[in-house]
Amino acid sequence: MPVVIDPDPATVAGLLDAMPDGAHGIDSTERLTAWLGEHTDEYLVVLGPHLDLDAALATCESLRTGRPTISVVLARDLIDAGLLTRAIKAGARDVVPDDDLEAVAAAANRAHQLHVALRGPVGLAHRGKVITVFSPKGGVGKTTMAVNLALSLADRGARRVCLVDLDLAFGDVAITLQLFPSHTIEHAVGAEDTLDPSMVGPLLTRHQDSVMVLAAPNQPDVRERITPGLVARVLATLRETFDWVVVDTAPAFDEPTLAALDETDECVVVATLDVPTLKNVRVALETLDVLGIAKGHRHLLLNRADDAVGIGPEKVEAILGMSVTTQVATSVDIAAATNAGTPIVSGKPDHPSSGAIRSLATRLAGQPDAPSGAEPADAAVAAPARRFRIRR
Repeated sequence: MPVVIDPDPATVAGLLDAMPDGAHGIDSTERLTAWLGEHTDEYLVVLGPHLDLDAALATCESLRTGRPTISVVLARDLIDAGLLTRAIKAGARDVVPDDDLEAVAAAANRAHQLHVALRGPVGLAHRGKVITVFSPKGGVGKTTMAVNLALSLADRGARRVCLVDLDLAFGDVAITLQLFPSHTIEHAVGAEDTLDPSMVGPLLTRHQDSVMVLAAPNQPDVRERITPGLVARVLATLRETFDWVVVDTAPAFDEPTLAALDETDECVVVATLDVPTLKNVRVALETLDVLGIAKGHRHLLLNRADDAVGIGPEKVEAILGMSVTTQVATSVDIAAATNAGTPIVSGKPDHPSSGAIRSLATRLAGQPDAPSGAEPADAAVAAPARRFRIRR
């Protein structure tokens, strides 16, 4: 999908309006290398007007020789003969006024036509992965972990990530990120059979760190109108556009949560070191076993993990019958960051808790060696089997 680069968020938002559904925005050319490393099928880079011209032309030159199938469009506020000459020599496909969105859209369309001619329509196929963050008990910091995990996976724009709030009655993803969405998943009701990327795109809210959010409804009673079929269709549609879809669920096996789990590639189970939570998590893991969900692709995240409470990781592993993937220690900094609307991985990237969450994101995004008895690594990239389907 096209990527727009400019340090000014308002400019990025404006240029994205002229791009096809699924276009992405990042704030610097430094992030472009990481983006292209994750997206080998990229076909269009739009360089915004606030980038230094020499740096923009250097990027054109680098892509001209290193990735010749990528079209580069320069969007500038002032265009003269000298600029056009330098841009052509550097390898830019188009130079357009940044405030002429029709010209920007036309340039993007030409880049798409060239890409299809070079690689064919099959080259545009995309299938992202779904990570479901789940806990059977509330109050364990599940939403905080889901938000920080999504931001870590996005890596400041290197990957395209959507965070979906499926705690339909009391979802807190939007308020945690200090977002005020004009649309929520409620606005997709009735589109179970017709929803596509062009319809779901306007329902998303962009966070400044390049994560898109599909918020929960504003009123709890709306959850009754959101069917399991709609949840499945939303996640399947988001897969077509995003590299990762992170789902924050309700703390229960309700119908939307079960529908999300049925679409899940990787499941992060959040627990704290107290007996009631561990008891509930053990029952939840047994339920996941019965349903055949995410076998070999479950990751145990211990939140507020402190030895002082008398239950250590080894005891947790013995109780739950699975190894601990990540531990996040108790820290007032996490709560303070959340209250400030700047999650810990963004506000304090060097904090030990940020490092622990990024480590989990790296594990999920990479391909670590599978433990003995686990499913083959390629099972994670295959389409998840339809294990059950709930119908009203």
